[in-house]
Amino acid sequence: MLPFRVSQFGSLVGIITAFTVAHSITLIAAARGMVPSGAWFGPLVEVMIAASILYMALENIVRPNLRWRWLVTGLFGLVHGFGFSFLLQQQLQLAGDHLLLSLLAFNIGIELGQLVFVGVAIPLLFILRDRLHLDERLTAIVIAAFIAHSAWHWMTERYEEFAKLPGPQLDLEQIGLWILLAAALAVLGRVAVMRRGDAEARVKPH
Repeated sequence: MLPFRVSQFGSLVGIITAFTVAHSITLIAAARGMVPSGAWFGPLVEVMIAASILYMALENIVRPNLRWRWLVTGLFGLVHGFGFSFLLQQQLQLAGDHLLLSLLAFNIGIELGQLVFVGVAIPLLFILRDRLHLDERLTAIVIAAFIAHSAWHWMTERYEEFAKLPGPQLDLEQIGLWILLAAALAVLGRVAVMRRGDAEARVKPH
């Protein structure tokens, strides 16, 4: 959210929703047992989560691409959903007769929590910038640099743990399901991009 302005809150809502929808998909898949069960999978997910944070921080430093951020955030949300599933299974005992209802309530709570956080954090950042007379771009770069530094150390530590574990045993049925899911998401993404392009074309004067 660092490169966004208060006036772009509507765009941020779309990005947050893309993240929530994506992690809902993988969270439900994990709860249904549609993910690898090997000891290597958890550390791999943590490596990928750290890598996603590192990538976003570096993009904010170099050149933020706000137009496609919803798509990138959605892809990262797929990975973060697996992380949520480990937390729920280990600490909250995610099971029972009302699994889907519990997952729905959890995901709605995450969505609302993110919206509240962003709704408070963005105005607060701009107030601090104005009071301290900070350069907007430089402030975003400095904060992103600290995030990138932390994410890099997190990623390398988790990778060392992952590298010590035996490799994955391939499950062709699970691979096929995830290929179908990836294809469906790609089609949905393509349709969303085309509709957005059509909408922009109608707005522009001919």
